[in-house]
Amino acid sequence: MTEILGNWLAFLPAEAVEAVASLVAILALAIVVILCVAYATWLERKVIGFMQLRQGPNRVGFRGLLQPFADVLKLLVKEIVIPGRANRWLFLTAPVLALVPALAAWAVVPVFPGFAIADLDAGLLYLLSMTSLGIYGIILAGWASNSKYALLGAMRSAAQMVAYEIAMGFALVGVLMAAGSLNLGEIVARQSGGVTQWFIFPLAPLFLVYFISGVAETNRAPFDVAEGESEIVAGFHVEYGGATFAMFFLAEYANMILIAALTAVLFLGGWDSPFHGLVDPGWPVVGILAAPSLFWLAAKTFLFLFVFLWLRATFPRYRYDQIMRLGWKVFIPVTLVWISVEAVFFTLQIGPFA
Repeated sequence: MTEILGNWLAFLPAEAVEAVASLVAILALAIVVILCVAYATWLERKVIGFMQLRQGPNRVGFRGLLQPFADVLKLLVKEIVIPGRANRWLFLTAPVLALVPALAAWAVVPVFPGFAIADLDAGLLYLLSMTSLGIYGIILAGWASNSKYALLGAMRSAAQMVAYEIAMGFALVGVLMAAGSLNLGEIVARQSGGVTQWFIFPLAPLFLVYFISGVAETNRAPFDVAEGESEIVAGFHVEYGGATFAMFFLAEYANMILIAALTAVLFLGGWDSPFHGLVDPGWPVVGILAAPSLFWLAAKTFLFLFVFLWLRATFPRYRYDQIMRLGWKVFIPVTLVWISVEAVFFTLQIGPFA
């Protein structure tokens, strides 16, 4: 992109061209993520409607394809009501603290070969820090609302996110040991060579822990006790409406798509083709399937996103004590045991880590 813009902006110094190229890449990725979030809401209602023998949205546009834009317009024109005794500044800051880290985390995701907005050597650490910051937005939303229901929902949500973030962190340690790098692009490159090289097979327990922890950390069903309408009236954002509620909604779905994409990057080879080594790249038409591309990352992300929606349509909500027991007494011990097993395999140079 820098080379293309360099031809158009030849009158500018190289540093300015690079800055413009970075800005264009950031805007392009942000727009794509926001559009994906919008249509994830449409897809969710369609998938759940299909599973429950309903139509889903089908009035606005062809088969309801313009429904997300109608929802956005409705939320933007609604009045933002701030409770009388709420902390006004923190009340309005909380949605921003929830949304910005959800979008900023995409900066290090390798979208296709050779492209990431920020190709950081410590990409995994950056991801952990960004996903952790989202907790502050939720806590502030509950506290600043000056509502007991909102505060209770915020505390439950924060405790749940902390518990499962620890399990996710230990799962990432296993990926780090297998790849030998914190750079996401290098992690994908380490899995190149076909399905047999993907980390999902030697790290299967860590893969399950990471994905399920991602479902829990994003407060998605069946771990959505923070929004249990029958218990705490929509949780930490009960006092929010209009554009402020839309920002929390956007952050949740952006995190959901991010977890799906990261699962594909960390365990399923990212942009690597499942036909690598099975199809000759020189074959006409069919050979394209063996080439690494954005299509394969998008397909894998869509697969995991569908599982998010499938879980919501089929599983009942867990009790809070069950959720915490699963996070602290099952997932964390499983990750610690498998990391130990992986370390032994590395030391002895046997199995898939030879």
